[in-house]
Amino acid sequence: MNQRTAQPSDRPRLTARQDGVGFVEILVAVLLLSVGALGIALMQSHSLANNSSSMGRSMAVVMSYSILEAMRADRDAVVAGSYNTTVAGNNCPAATPNLYNKQLNAWCTQLAQVLGAVATTTGNISCTGTTPACTITVTFDDSRIGNNVAAGTNAAANQSGGKSAQTVVTTSKL
Repeated sequence: MNQRTAQPSDRPRLTARQDGVGFVEILVAVLLLSVGALGIALMQSHSLANNSSSMGRSMAVVMSYSILEAMRADRDAVVAGSYNTTVAGNNCPAATPNLYNKQLNAWCTQLAQVLGAVATTTGNISCTGTTPACTITVTFDDSRIGNNVAAGTNAAANQSGGKSAQTVVTTSKL
């Protein structure tokens, strides 16, 4: 009986068919990791834009309550209609010695600082009756904050005045 012992040269060379597979696997893993990282970065940018937009709306509410509290301190001028006006962030009224003019100037300046010193940042006050029912309307351009970018619209449309106006309406009796 002629038995032959296995020699190392008799074994199939499995490693020869797999040369380079490790490198391809690394490239695929890096590609998948890159796509995942880009997705996370996109989610983060959307989150920041939405957070900034929410902050703008919150500040508009704070500004509404601010002028309402100032008006409560000067109720006679409210009943007389002295506060019934519209102010724009880029053109605040002069602060004359009248308390209502000083308060309107301070409110307009706050609106401009917080929401933008532009014509699209406006605050409207409308009070009626002897027990005044007042409506405060604050309007501002949300595109500079990033709301429309987060909603997936074209960034160029945001700069050209797309659907970006935000309006906050607060009604209260004094």
